Amino acid sequence: MSAGDGNGWVVLPDGTRRWGRYGASGLLLHTTDTDGSGHVLLQHRAWWSHQGDTWGMPGGAIDSSESAVQAALREFGEEVEGDLGEIALNGVHRQDHEVWTYDTVLARSVERRAFVPGNSESADIRWVPVDEVPDLRLLPAFGAIWPEIREALTQRFEVVVDADSVTDPSVTDPPLGATDPVAHVDDAERTTRLRDTLAALAVEGVGAATLPAGLRLVELHRWFPRIVLVTGDGSPGPPPIRGVEVVPASGSAADRIAEISRERRDSPDTLVVTARPEVRERLAASGASMAPPEWLHAALGPTRAALR
Repeated sequence: MSAGDGNGWVVLPDGTRRWGRYGASGLLLHTTDTDGSGHVLLQHRAWWSHQGDTWGMPGGAIDSSESAVQAALREFGEEVEGDLGEIALNGVHRQDHEVWTYDTVLARSVERRAFVPGNSESADIRWVPVDEVPDLRLLPAFGAIWPEIREALTQRFEVVVDADSVTDPSVTDPPLGATDPVAHVDDAERTTRLRDTLAALAVEGVGAATLPAGLRLVELHRWFPRIVLVTGDGSPGPPPIRGVEVVPASGSAADRIAEISRERRDSPDTLVVTARPEVRERLAASGASMAPPEWLHAALGPTRAALR
């Protein structure tokens, strides 16, 4: 059993201590009200805890069998009482201290649900207006990253995928005994496989080193993209699934992609993946961020390996 095996102190090169033998992580919930104002859910740490009587996010040590996201959700459930409901992961900010890391998992909630302290480590759990966070006595490490975190909360990495010009890498994996791996896969099946693989990418996320140049995103350790899959000309496409919105092109897919790009022209965090020269020419004129299918294939590589 690995439960609890992450509990323990780690001494950093500067001599200070951090909790978590395998690092630590926390969950920072963010919500936007109808008037556009934002709130984050913060924890007032008990006075007796390490660097207590300060405000930060619920979190704690990562166990050896956990990811940062899994640990953050577990710690939230231990330290906060209330129904988390449906949330959308946005990204992971990492503080790297060579021998120890702290991952802040950023997530969006559709509403300000009611939460109260779940154990003695929490003196209070409160939704705090984003503008008022700097006025609190913050945990020093959280205060140091708050300006960057605050900017990241306003962004949402979105990837618009041109289905007709992107081939799902899984289709090129020949089944046993097959001599032509693509021969028995029709367009509808290929699009469905692409949708499913993209859904896995939305869950696994895209590492900072993989992001193409030109995106004006905060440099997080990992972004969890919202994916818009535009199906081929006249094709209804498969139904949407969690993480992937499927947009059928009622007319020309190229026109639909250009229209989506225009709708997001003021957004610095939208990336269009296409190989169509006519689409790339139209998007280049508008200053949209683009990447070829090869970029998507490379981004999918670690995801597909993790799923095998």
